[in-house]
Amino acid sequence: MTEPKPAPVTGPAKDPVDAITDQWAVVRPDLDTAPMAVFGRIFRIARAMGDEMDRAYSRYGIARGEFDVVATLRRSGTPYTLSPRQLSATLMLTTGGMTGRLDKLEKAGLLCRKPDPHDRRGLQVTITDRGLALIDEAVEAGLAVQRAALTGLDEAEVAALTALLRKVLAGVP
Repeated sequence: MTEPKPAPVTGPAKDPVDAITDQWAVVRPDLDTAPMAVFGRIFRIARAMGDEMDRAYSRYGIARGEFDVVATLRRSGTPYTLSPRQLSATLMLTTGGMTGRLDKLEKAGLLCRKPDPHDRRGLQVTITDRGLALIDEAVEAGLAVQRAALTGLDEAEVAALTALLRKVLAGVP
């Protein structure tokens, strides 16, 4: 039985992650660095794309963290209202971290906080008309940056990459 041949490389022949795994192969040829090759690239892509997304959103006066809050309210649907606790859970933020973001976004006029009519101790956070218009533009700008990063892949490759990353994510504790 023969071993399967590796898929042909259609992008750059070598990248910085290859250099790292090549070095490990010299000093520790007993190591299987395949996981390092995968996650090294994921980490580098995440960092580079994070920087690109920051630039895209900065044109709207917001950072990625603020985008996440306003986008979460927007995609929650009409009336675009959630409690701070719901926002914190969705965005995996502490309540303290959420309060800071809400303060900044409220000051910028992108959302408002009101008492929860169903819970005297609670608050509701609602996107404003200004916030709605801003997030609709910002999400399009962010998608354009992401789309540009995928231009080297065809539709089938994007679908395959999506499926593979979903599978990896499902296995992460």
